[in-house]
Amino acid sequence: MKESEQRSIFENWLQQYQALLFKVVRAYAFNAEDQDDLFQEIAIQLWRSVPNFRGEAAATTWIYRVALNTALKWTRREQKHQDGRQSIDNRESLLGEKSVAKDERLEWLYQQIAKLNEVDRSLALLLLDGFSYREMAEMIGISESNIGVRIHRIKKHLIAQSKKHEYHGI
Repeated sequence: MKESEQRSIFENWLQQYQALLFKVVRAYAFNAEDQDDLFQEIAIQLWRSVPNFRGEAAATTWIYRVALNTALKWTRREQKHQDGRQSIDNRESLLGEKSVAKDERLEWLYQQIAKLNEVDRSLALLLLDGFSYREMAEMIGISESNIGVRIHRIKKHLIAQSKKHEYHGI
């Protein structure tokens, strides 16, 4: 594959699937600096993956797989280096949406998704983006029936958490 073709595909993916990438980033990184780092890491891995994309699966499936695998690997690496880190104040975030008002419900949902284990977190994101159980099973590498069971449990958990959230007036 020529570099110009790779660049064209990569730029198209970044433009077309930016929201998908930001969802993954927000689910795995929780402050602006980490979100910037993770987004850059995903972009690098996506660039490297372009020549391997054969079109056997949908581009969204491929991009999600790359993004999720990168996020999982990044999370494990970051957890090892968590001690001794200090936050950097007064920095502009690449992902910052300074002019957009935050939706408290959406913020709450991302907080709850962040508390899930890695596989369930990935499934919650895929579910929000409307992927079928078959597509999720292909991306995650578990059976469709297992996907159904896990999603049922995730929904049940989120409903229970939302009732607590409303009850306490938070």
